Amino acid sequence: MSETPKKKVVRVESAKASTTEGTGTDEPVWTPEPEAKAKATRLRWISWAAWAVAIGLELFAIFWVLKQVPVNLWLLIGIIVVTGALSVAGSLCWKQANRLDPASKRDAVRFFVQNQLGAIVAIVAFLPLIILIFLNKNMDGKQKAIAGGIGIVVLLIATAFGISYQSPSQEQYAEETNIVQQLTGEDRVFWVKGGSVFHVCEAVPDVNKESQDGQIYEGTVAAAHESGKDRLTKRWQSEAVNYCGYTQAQVDEVEAVLSGEAPASDVIRDTGETDPSPAAGDSE
Repeated sequence: MSETPKKKVVRVESAKASTTEGTGTDEPVWTPEPEAKAKATRLRWISWAAWAVAIGLELFAIFWVLKQVPVNLWLLIGIIVVTGALSVAGSLCWKQANRLDPASKRDAVRFFVQNQLGAIVAIVAFLPLIILIFLNKNMDGKQKAIAGGIGIVVLLIATAFGISYQSPSQEQYAEETNIVQQLTGEDRVFWVKGGSVFHVCEAVPDVNKESQDGQIYEGTVAAAHESGKDRLTKRWQSEAVNYCGYTQAQVDEVEAVLSGEAPASDVIRDTGETDPSPAAGDSE
C-alpha cells in the first residue's frame, strides 16, 4: 500500500514529450517538446562557441607561442588551462543538450558521435599541442616536462568530462515513459537531488532517505532526465508492488505490453478505480 512520503514533494514543471510506436520508418520514437528542443539547440550553440575558442587558442599556441624564442612558459600554461576550462564547459552544455534532445540508437555512428563529441573535441584541442610541446626545439627539458605534463593532465580531465558514461537515447526515454504511463496512467516520476535514478512513486524508501535539500521532486520522465537523472530505477517492479500500491498482476501486464505480448490499450487504467489501494498519484 502506498504510504505518505516523509519529505516535501516539489513538482518540476516540464512540457510533455511525445512517443511513437516503432513503425520501421525514420520517425523518431521519442520527440521533445519545442521548448526543450529550443533549449537544447541554445546549449549546443554555446558548446560550439566554447569549443571554437578552445581550438582557436590551441592554434594560437601552436603557430605563435611555440615559435617564440624563448617560449613564454607561463603564457603557454595559461592557454592550456583556459583551453581545458572551455572544453569542459562545452562538454557540460553538450551533455545537458543531449538529455533534453537525445539521439536515436538506430543510427549507431551518429549516436556515438553525438554522445562522445565532448571527448573527441578535447582530444582534438590538446593532443596536437602536447605532441608539439615535446617536439619543440625552443624549450628545454624542464619546460617541456612542465608544460607537457600539465597538458596531459588537463587533456585527461577534459576527456573524462567529455565522455558520456550513461548515453541517453530516444529509445530509452520512450521505453521509460511507456512503463510509467502503462503502470500509473500518467507520465509522472519521482527523484531526489544527488541521486542518479528516478522512481514510480514518492513512497519508496530511496526517495525518503536524507538528501541534499530534504525534498522529493516529481515531474515527467523528460524532466527527470533534464534534472540529471540517468534512468528509471531497475527495481521499479518490486517498488511498485511493495511501496506504491500496485499488484504483481498489474506489473506483469505492463511487462507484457513492453514485450509485445499484450496491446497497450488493454493495460492503461485509472489506478484509483482498479486497485483499492491508493497509488502514488492518488495521494494529492
